[in-house]
Amino acid sequence: MSSWVKNLITGIIIIAVLYMMNAMLSKSGFFGMGLDDYNGRLLVFICINIILATSLNLINGFTGQFSIGHAGFMAVGAYASAYFSNTFGAALLKSFAFMGETGATSVVLLIAVAIGALVAALMGLIVGIPSLRLKGDYLAIVTLGFAEIIRIVILNIDTVGGATGYPVPGYANFLWIGIFTVITVVVIHNIVKSDAGRALVSIREDELAAEAMGVNVTRYKVTSFVIGSAFAGIAGVLFAHNNKFLHTNDFQFIRSFEIIIMIVLGGMGSMTGAILGAIVVTLLPELLRKMQEVQDGTLEPMLGTDLPFNVGELRLVIFALILILTMILRPQGILGTREFGLNWLKRPRKADEGANAVGANAGVPEAQQEEAKHLQSEEDKDK
Repeated sequence: MSSWVKNLITGIIIIAVLYMMNAMLSKSGFFGMGLDDYNGRLLVFICINIILATSLNLINGFTGQFSIGHAGFMAVGAYASAYFSNTFGAALLKSFAFMGETGATSVVLLIAVAIGALVAALMGLIVGIPSLRLKGDYLAIVTLGFAEIIRIVILNIDTVGGATGYPVPGYANFLWIGIFTVITVVVIHNIVKSDAGRALVSIREDELAAEAMGVNVTRYKVTSFVIGSAFAGIAGVLFAHNNKFLHTNDFQFIRSFEIIIMIVLGGMGSMTGAILGAIVVTLLPELLRKMQEVQDGTLEPMLGTDLPFNVGELRLVIFALILILTMILRPQGILGTREFGLNWLKRPRKADEGANAVGANAGVPEAQQEEAKHLQSEEDKDK
């Protein structure tokens, strides 16, 4: 079976699974199976955090930069797309009414995603060209300052709600969020496995040696920064059009630190590590919150025994303690730079005899091979 057929089948299966999960989040459910609003929101936040973590991992994990301004690019994409949807969305819905409600909203959402990604990428280019000549803590300070400047500027623009917040049409359902999550993972995986990805890794390992070998360090740094910023903008668009409301409190500097924690916990330089970190950082605080509800008596006991302390008061302390212990015991992250895949399920291929013969005589001239065969046959006769 050719590779494009396998990819086509895989894509169809993924879309079918996402469609089923999206149906489960609806009020009617999927053949009687459904998820409540709480678990549905958790799935949405997991997907959005996966987009943010994998896009930042391209910058921090594979290129070796230290950016902590991802929330700023997310905010740029969210507010730019929200302004577009509020200003032109109604007119576009009427223009595409012949496609039905679902088709019209899908078109408007795709345009909003494109606008959010382009604006975020442009801001990444503006910030990246002058700042990516810096390294380490200096780059972190610049990107953090940029994120805070963006938040304060938005806070003082009444056109997009200012301090009161900004309502947004709810065009993004779980199906679209899941599709863009898969697209993000696939695109960044292909970038990492390409020649450009190997150049990014060489910059991470030794920037001076990479430059000496002819790698245009500044161009590759800016390129990875722009791509990561664009996907952060896409995450902002999906968040805005699913949450149906925006406020600058959603994009404070603590949000950037949460994304950093995801990739550090999972493993910087690992795609599956970033995904795992996004899932853990999203679910762990909610599990602690559930333990608090158990302790308060609002839920049935899950542990069977009473805890000697109040989980609600120490929830954030416990979360931080778990992260600190992970960094002490596993400083490279859960997966490090390794990838978790299904290759171990494949049966190893048996090398054919021709390959073994070529491998055994590699580098030996053909005349000497013939002479060795002749001598071996003479010895066999003497025996």
